[in-house]
Amino acid sequence: MADKTQPRFGFVNFAETWNGRLAMMGVVIGLSTELLTGQSILSQMGLG
Repeated sequence: MADKTQPRFGFVNFAETWNGRLAMMGVVIGLSTELLTGQSILSQMGLG
């Protein structure tokens, strides 16, 4: 019997959905940290 599960890697809807969710979480966490510390994201990383 052939395996009918779709791949979860590459440019498939599953992977793109999670990529978008994690990117949105990263932006929210970065901006929240910026508001709490008063430093820009770049200065927190030592780049600015």
